[in-house]
Amino acid sequence: MTVVTWALKRYLHEVQTSEMYMTSNRSVKTGLVASAVVSSWTWAATLLTSTEVAYKYGVSGPIWYASGACVQVLLFSVLAIEMKRKAPNAHTFLEIVNARYGKTAHIVYLIFSLFTNIIVTAMLLLGGSAVITYLTGMNVIAACFLIPLGVMAYTLVGGLKATFLTDYTHTAVLFIIIISFFFTVYASSPLIGSPGKMYDLLVEASIKTPIPDNAQGSLVTFSSLQALMFGIINIVGNFGTVFLDNCYYQRAIAAHPHHAVKSYLMGGLAWFSIPFTLATTMGLTGRALQINLSPTAVSQGLVLPDAAVAILGQAGAFASLVLVFMAVTSASSGEMIAVSSIFTYDIYRTYINPDADGKAVIRFSHAAVATFGLLMGVLSVLLNLTGINLGYLYTLMGVLISSAVVPLTLTLLWSKQNKMAAIVSPIAGFVLAIIAWLTTTYGLYGAITVETTSQNLPMMAGNLVALLSPVPVTLLLTFLKPDNYQFDSTRAIALVNDTESTTADKDPEVDVIVNTPDEIAFMHKSARFAKISSAILTVCLFLAWPLPMFFSRYVYSKPFFTGWVVVSILWTFLAMAAVVFYPAYEARHSLKLMAKAVWADIRGKRLQMVSEAQLQENTTPPYIADEKNKAFAV
Repeated sequence: MTVVTWALKRYLHEVQTSEMYMTSNRSVKTGLVASAVVSSWTWAATLLTSTEVAYKYGVSGPIWYASGACVQVLLFSVLAIEMKRKAPNAHTFLEIVNARYGKTAHIVYLIFSLFTNIIVTAMLLLGGSAVITYLTGMNVIAACFLIPLGVMAYTLVGGLKATFLTDYTHTAVLFIIIISFFFTVYASSPLIGSPGKMYDLLVEASIKTPIPDNAQGSLVTFSSLQALMFGIINIVGNFGTVFLDNCYYQRAIAAHPHHAVKSYLMGGLAWFSIPFTLATTMGLTGRALQINLSPTAVSQGLVLPDAAVAILGQAGAFASLVLVFMAVTSASSGEMIAVSSIFTYDIYRTYINPDADGKAVIRFSHAAVATFGLLMGVLSVLLNLTGINLGYLYTLMGVLISSAVVPLTLTLLWSKQNKMAAIVSPIAGFVLAIIAWLTTTYGLYGAITVETTSQNLPMMAGNLVALLSPVPVTLLLTFLKPDNYQFDSTRAIALVNDTESTTADKDPEVDVIVNTPDEIAFMHKSARFAKISSAILTVCLFLAWPLPMFFSRYVYSKPFFTGWVVVSILWTFLAMAAVVFYPAYEARHSLKLMAKAVWADIRGKRLQMVSEAQLQENTTPPYIADEKNKAFAV
């Protein structure tokens, strides 16, 4: 990625200003943003926890995981376009909170946002370090520090653009490995080799070790009470990790206004295929081959590597290692640049140096990336030593952060919400969620321990109270004294002064982006489309599809199971076309231009090519010779 960043500067004249470093100049197209969304949302948990719930609950687990974590990305398309309409110059969502409500609310949401980033990064490092240690024997403390260290290197150099390009390459590798797992299990493996054989093995495993609370104890039924409770926990918790994670706002900011809605809808639907196909393949393989794991090992996410080793031996271990490493590093880079932008724009430029120019912003963001990477290595070591694992943290996250989801969403969508409602409701929701979680635990199990608090019922109670309790608080406080906000102050958020580090033709007086009437009309239509399409897809994926199957108590027949498996792989191929091949198609002109420039450079004719191009465009060549006339720079 460091070499790619250098090549973009040399051949496509990309200058690393603060706006390029943090926002990619707000010009990224649909395919690349969709690929970045998929990669950012593909955590260690996406791979490990999805296979865990398939192993524990059967075929329903992958769908509840995929549906419960997909709808947030689809619904986020609404916030993405509203952000473009109402705050076109924002660098973080916290800048919008500050512009609308002031410093007190800004600090409240700053705490929730940073806590979200800490939880997400901790889960990435916990899951990644556990699998790497399990497969390689590496010391777990070394893994906790070496994973963020590599990510820091290219994030420091390339910023958000390097993160996007890494996301794309990692997404391509993820899909290749998932498809190879699928065809090994369902086509070529001597242990399974077909959907029909998999079905027979799952029926046999269901008879030998029936699943509690599943219809007939079967692994091949959607009627699973524990899986349903997990699905509720999953959807609530993931609202917090999407709507409060600046990583997703950064991708919306980086997207061109014409591509923001489509990229999130495409990315959400493409991401669905990863837990659906991978868990239906590897989680069920663990059950079919009757791989016995302790509850602790299952919660650590070790079903995936054990199933891969059982099917492919050492090659399976290697593929699992690469799969998890790709997921952890690409998502970690997104978290690092997201936290860096919060430290830079919402702490440094808001409270320390409001007049900081582009160079100062880049210097501080570099320091923030390095600091956060090291601190997260320390935190993941501490969590490993205390025995808190990936599964526990994944189900707990909604209790801790989801109380801020509703008031933050209404900040962009509802002009009536007042300052008091925005400040009080997330704090009240957090307190009530903790009370609900712990009292439910004590009432059911008589003790509060890591084991009792990790059970599904207490977690579900805490998650639901966290998400829903702010609603009445917000409505009550707002109706007592409704606001009538027109979003003028959010539209007035200024860009950073990059005039010293950009080309000379930049107008130093232009410090805000002003949407044209045509752009405003287009974004209005996009906002309406986002609301309708995301709502329909959410109803289909989380209600209309899984709930009737749950209440039917239907146990799959062999042909139905075969069709289920075929749907999963077809979905994966369509997803791969959307987020691997389509971005390359969108970038075909830039790729062609870079290839020609590289070839000319190899032959020593790059300057001649540049001169000819500049003459054709009747512009002044941007290349100047250095004092030795041997090297050239933009």
